[in-house]
Amino acid sequence: MLDGLYAVTPDLADTADMLRRAEQVLLGGVRLVQYRNKPADAALRREQAAALLALCRRHGARLVVNDDLPLALSLGADGVHLGREDGDLAAARAVLGAGRLLGVSCYDELERAREAKRVGADYVAFGSFFASPTKPAAVRAPLGLPAAAKAELGLPVCAIGGITLQNAPQLIDAGADLLAVISDLFEAPDIRARAAAYTSLFSERATS
Repeated sequence: MLDGLYAVTPDLADTADMLRRAEQVLLGGVRLVQYRNKPADAALRREQAAALLALCRRHGARLVVNDDLPLALSLGADGVHLGREDGDLAAARAVLGAGRLLGVSCYDELERAREAKRVGADYVAFGSFFASPTKPAAVRAPLGLPAAAKAELGLPVCAIGGITLQNAPQLIDAGADLLAVISDLFEAPDIRARAAAYTSLFSERATS
């Protein structure tokens, strides 16, 4: 099952700092991490993704690489997450095989999610649901979209964009299976505690 907190790394040039923060996230209970560093050059992305993959392996977590299918394949990562400009979805599914994850950014577009389902995506991501410090100009997705997508497609739904511990329950109640969080997690004063607090929200849903 794909559910829970989905930790997405911030744009950090310092690999040691990124790994320190990521380890705190993992110690807080996260089992799905996405490596994302848009400004980094190819050499830094490879260095960081390889180190992060090794860290995830030690903690029993899976690593998905953002928007770089060749990097994900060459490192043996657990999957790739692709946006609108990141390549052909069907071709990515074919080379990933059945054992690796394919996630697809669908913004506010249910039709793109239908296409993702058709080619064999493992989850679809919608957002931004709230104002995002990472993507301030991102299109806003309606709060009813996760439930509508789940009802039609039967795929796990990931919510992203401006998520905080305070507004996260709204998205869980709206049907989001995964919450992709960057700033509110990696910039928290106590990263491990913040990750554990997010994780507990899903535990509460499971027992309710």
